[in-house]
Amino acid sequence: MNIGIVCYPTFGGSGAVATELGIALAKHGCKVHFISYNLPFKLNQFNENIVYHEVEWYEYPLFEYQPYESALTSKIVDVALYENLDLLHVHYAIPHASAAYMAKQILKSKKISLPYITTLHGTDITLVGKDPSFEPIIRFSLNNSDAITSVSKALKKETLQTFKIDNNIEVIYNFIDFYKIQRIRQSANCCLSNKSKNEKILMHISNFRKVKRIDDIVKVFAAVRKKIPSKLVLVGDGPEKPSIERLVREEHLSKDVVFTGRIADPLEILASADLYLLPSETESFGLSALEAMAMGIPVISSNSGGITEVNIHGKTGFTCNVGDVNSMIKYSLELLTNPKKYQQFQHNAIDQAKKFDIKNILPKYMNLYKKVLGKR
Repeated sequence: MNIGIVCYPTFGGSGAVATELGIALAKHGCKVHFISYNLPFKLNQFNENIVYHEVEWYEYPLFEYQPYESALTSKIVDVALYENLDLLHVHYAIPHASAAYMAKQILKSKKISLPYITTLHGTDITLVGKDPSFEPIIRFSLNNSDAITSVSKALKKETLQTFKIDNNIEVIYNFIDFYKIQRIRQSANCCLSNKSKNEKILMHISNFRKVKRIDDIVKVFAAVRKKIPSKLVLVGDGPEKPSIERLVREEHLSKDVVFTGRIADPLEILASADLYLLPSETESFGLSALEAMAMGIPVISSNSGGITEVNIHGKTGFTCNVGDVNSMIKYSLELLTNPKKYQQFQHNAIDQAKKFDIKNILPKYMNLYKKVLGKR
């Protein structure tokens, strides 16, 4: 099978999942063609079944903003023509689904069929997609997709509520390489050289946007630290980082809070955590929480969006209402001060995470590809 994958190359769940899916497909014997404006950040190893095609566009004084969607459409057409693509799988609706539709129509005029599948990842629907200026094109390109998938039941529900979608949406969860993560957990050393033996490490990984509510994490940590020797590790970067750094200084927490900056593959750092915090205003899935759970790290999260399909309240961690810092503090202390309960949650988290292993999820995509190609 010859598959084109369109994704963003930057740090974030959609690009990570798209790249990992492509790598898994290549190992399965498919020929995979990544199409993006830069090399996806997780595409860092050679595989003879993987080819990267860069979308190029040129500056011109007439354009204040360069027309990426048009350049992407042309590149899709070019790759489809010369690499004989069987189908196209686009991750993140904006602008990938509309570019896929335009490319499909251009190829149809050349009597070439290129079905496309759109995978919805979250903010393309829950945030950007709600902008009225995007609604018509998103709805049109989704309704004309040969198949649509969403990464959680919650995202599917929100998509159907936000847009008038006549097309069927199939839920295919995000995934992890469970056994790889287990190996990393077993071999990794503590990421903090100055950590004392009895200190606990609380951790969060994200792109530091307001929706992640990292200020809640700092408040939780400040309270936990008063009761238990602990450190907070914040992995990532983004627009909220300066304000979070100020908050940490104002709360006199600087000596116990570590900002690592952006790291391409933070799994080795994650392996040092005792507790993972994800208090987001909304999460379509919560991939970082799943990675933590695969390492046996309980999760304290919000109960918004698809995170409750991953983190099971009272079993793998705890889920709280958005902004309920007091509950997050209570549950954090409950786990960190009760070794027997903590150990049970560790086992539960690992068992839950194993369900999302790539070996269980990849066949769902393969079956969908075969189904779409069978329609031709």
